[in-house]
Amino acid sequence: MLDTTVMAEIEKVARGLGIETAALAAVAHIESGLRTHAIVNGRPEPLIRFEGHYFDRRLSGPKQQQARREGLSSPNAGAVANPATQAARWKLVARAVVIDHTAAHESVSWGIGQVMGAHWSWLGYASVDALVREARDGVAGQMRLMARYIDKAGLADALRRRDWAAFARGYNGPGFRANDYDRKLARAYARYRLRTNGVPASRLLRLGAKGDAVRELQQALARHGHPLAQDGVFGLKTDAAVRSFQRWNGLVEDGIVGPHTQAALAEPDRSNSTLAHWLKSLFTSIFAPRPI
Repeated sequence: MLDTTVMAEIEKVARGLGIETAALAAVAHIESGLRTHAIVNGRPEPLIRFEGHYFDRRLSGPKQQQARREGLSSPNAGAVANPATQAARWKLVARAVVIDHTAAHESVSWGIGQVMGAHWSWLGYASVDALVREARDGVAGQMRLMARYIDKAGLADALRRRDWAAFARGYNGPGFRANDYDRKLARAYARYRLRTNGVPASRLLRLGAKGDAVRELQQALARHGHPLAQDGVFGLKTDAAVRSFQRWNGLVEDGIVGPHTQAALAEPDRSNSTLAHWLKSLFTSIFAPRPI
């Protein structure tokens, strides 16, 4: 069950950015599983992750030597493991703070959107402490921080267009495909769109349907190698393309575009090679049902 308080904050921030609630919820889901806090020393604290290689880069001389000796920093990403529990992670950060307060907080990713403290100046905060205060100001503060990053990085438009690869590149980094970040976003978006909007039977797309939703379907099918006239009419050719797409993706081949087919269509098409599209076309031409 979705936490209504969390979703209300996500909806408010999404409105401000001019994007769908489901799109922003998908990002938060991938970054933090929509978990907003853990109880640490009796207080709800935002989820954090400490990056030892960030900490190492921000230190020099005796401070860097001390941090390395104590297992708090390393020039290699991932060499400093994060403890499994949030309480232990906060203790680890507290140890780093003893060495260098600012560098320690800059080396943490904060809250529901996992924004790095190192971005405080770029995001317009007066100090890293100001960014940390925002992250610790409940769900609303975490969402403000996340929204500020998305806006500053110019990524809101990618979410509006549901261009998951463009968003992933800007938010997760150029290596986003290594962990399928864009595909995970697409799947999460499809789930949250269903949960926030619902898809009653009357809104399932099938033979005979007409309108903008069908046009969007035809555009999505074209992106996946099933080119169609984008006329907004679910006719025999669209039905054949849907069935071919379902067959190609291991879905129930019923010609009905429900939640599972929508989720698959929302995913980026990795098979953009000429050979892959030729194979799809051949597959479709051989097995697609013919109008009688």
